Amino acid sequence: MIHSIIDNDLYKFTMQNAVIKIFPRAKVRFHFINRGNTNFPEGFGEILRKEIAKMAELSLSLEEKGFLKRECTYLDPTYLDFLIGYRYDPSEVGVIQKKGDLQISIEGYWYRTILWEVPLMALISELYFKMTQQEIYDEAKIIDIARKKATQYNMLGISVADFGTRRRYSFENHDRIVKALKNYGNPSIMGTSNVYFAKKYDLIAIGTHAHEWFMFHAAKYGYKMANKLALENWVRVYRGDLGIALTDTFTSDVFYQAFDTKFAKLFDGVRQDSGDPLEFADKTIKHYKNLKIDPLSKSIVFSDGLNPEMVEKITKHCRNKIKISFGIGTNFTNDVGVNPLNIVIKIIEAKPEGHDWEPTIKLSDTKGKYTGNKNSIKLCKEVLNIED
Repeated sequence: MIHSIIDNDLYKFTMQNAVIKIFPRAKVRFHFINRGNTNFPEGFGEILRKEIAKMAELSLSLEEKGFLKRECTYLDPTYLDFLIGYRYDPSEVGVIQKKGDLQISIEGYWYRTILWEVPLMALISELYFKMTQQEIYDEAKIIDIARKKATQYNMLGISVADFGTRRRYSFENHDRIVKALKNYGNPSIMGTSNVYFAKKYDLIAIGTHAHEWFMFHAAKYGYKMANKLALENWVRVYRGDLGIALTDTFTSDVFYQAFDTKFAKLFDGVRQDSGDPLEFADKTIKHYKNLKIDPLSKSIVFSDGLNPEMVEKITKHCRNKIKISFGIGTNFTNDVGVNPLNIVIKIIEAKPEGHDWEPTIKLSDTKGKYTGNKNSIKLCKEVLNIED
């Protein structure tokens, strides 16, 4: 289960830091979305509530604070002092189970509730497999699978990071996989999004921002200004650190209209999280060239449903065109012989200071794979001239 307050992905801490500084009075609502229509076993909701209650006991240790201060220098002392005093508040999370249907909501100040998504998803995944007791591979085979992947990535000469906290089979298996990647993945394995395992295995903690950063900006400033102001505010807080920009909240075509020369030079690169990765790579390379920027001076981080075959295909396509790296999630931490859950937790409404509640939406580069209120999606597509 959740073993530490830093058993969470780095991007949640970097966004929390930014939210505290810029939007300290904003409120949000998140909902659990069961994309795979999983039927949860009887009693699941009650046990999940008990595990959520236990999270109130977690706190940042002085040793963990020292790690963040030393390795994540973009997180300032004021924020780290705040994090020492932070406690999860289980009253912010509502869990209802009706037969096999699981309903979960999160509501409260954004700076507080922002940390719930990743560990809560991990809890749901772990608890589901614990209760259903599905047969999995033995430990030796699981480690060998990870070894073979790490060896393949080494041979490709690429950089790879673990992004697998949210849909891991278990905490213990996550630990096992990161250890195996550390042992067998030199030089390809460069880090992990999970701060706890970055500390434990002396890896780089990796992460910047997520879709909710852009979704909130749309709720506050409107769809046309969302990408530009989200990027501006990120730069305002981090001054050039954490320089990978997520492109697909309102489609990458719309994003690149805002990603002008200033941002293209300020940010180290972009992240691809939906759509066709090869088409995205070509589009990104063309965009940099149009701005008179050498694509080989910039990076793409690919992070959408990757496996070894797709990683090799992308690597061959991008070789000598642009720098690349990969964030691999479920294929690392839940490749144990079961079907991983297809679940997400998304921000669905935001209440910026001085505003009423506004619906939040996400349009991806995968046509029709949209999240949020249908009327808001329709309006956004009209405002941004997006066609299916």
